[in-house]
Amino acid sequence: MGFVGIIIVFVAVFGTFAATGGHMGVIIDAAIAELLIIGGAAFGAYVLGNPMKIVKMGMKLGIKALTAKGPQKADYTELLQMLFQLFQLFRKEGPQGVEKHIEEPEKSDIFKAYPGFMKNHHAVDFLCDTMKVTLSAELSPYDVDDLLDADIKGIHAEEHLAQHAVAAVAGGFPGLGIVAAVLGIVKTMSKLSEGTEVIGASVAHALVGTMLGVFCAYGLIEPVATKMSADIEAEGRYLQCIKAALIALQRGAPPIVCVEFARRSIMPEERPTFAEIDKATKEIKKAA
Repeated sequence: MGFVGIIIVFVAVFGTFAATGGHMGVIIDAAIAELLIIGGAAFGAYVLGNPMKIVKMGMKLGIKALTAKGPQKADYTELLQMLFQLFQLFRKEGPQGVEKHIEEPEKSDIFKAYPGFMKNHHAVDFLCDTMKVTLSAELSPYDVDDLLDADIKGIHAEEHLAQHAVAAVAGGFPGLGIVAAVLGIVKTMSKLSEGTEVIGASVAHALVGTMLGVFCAYGLIEPVATKMSADIEAEGRYLQCIKAALIALQRGAPPIVCVEFARRSIMPEERPTFAEIDKATKEIKKAA
């Protein structure tokens, strides 16, 4: 929906401007130079103020914010099916039964059957690394809870830094628009002897700089930063779902109860129903 939002923003602003008698030619003529000043300065400040890994991550997450959706109901259904199958194997065969799956998840027949889960490398490492630790050491459910909380926080720490960096760029755009406008006024001062038409066009170009700074900040970059934050939170909820199942497993709950703990942790609009998961788990039992 990201590009749909961009289209709406452009149509609402520039479509209304043109429909009410504004001349788009003035904006188009000035936009390239003004955007080079504003965008170039903003990107330079972005690079100056952040480590390169944060710069790259911010651009990656920004593209993702425009093109991708967070985990949906189908993704959670797949996740719960996978967890049930894995935990069912653990209950039947013990640690030896799941060891080969968590040691090399990319070769696991169980994991390969759930491509949506396998694409989420954070989730794969989160699940497999936790099971490796819990199977090799005596940990209480409280220890596992603390361990997983620390892991979730660490996983998203850099992503939050990248999101804040992009939000900071949005905050700087209006000021850089003023810089571009001032430079335009300086140019205008050198044209005072060239007549009102030339002066008017030059002032219009300068004002376009201010407009573009504010427009890009509040119409484009800040909404992208907001969507980045929402995406990070959505990915965190996906990990919280896995966490709920793992803690229930550590408490000794049967696989179906572990899955139910995980299901109840999902937000209502994304949560599969009990009947849907019951049907999916019964199919897994039949296949086994």
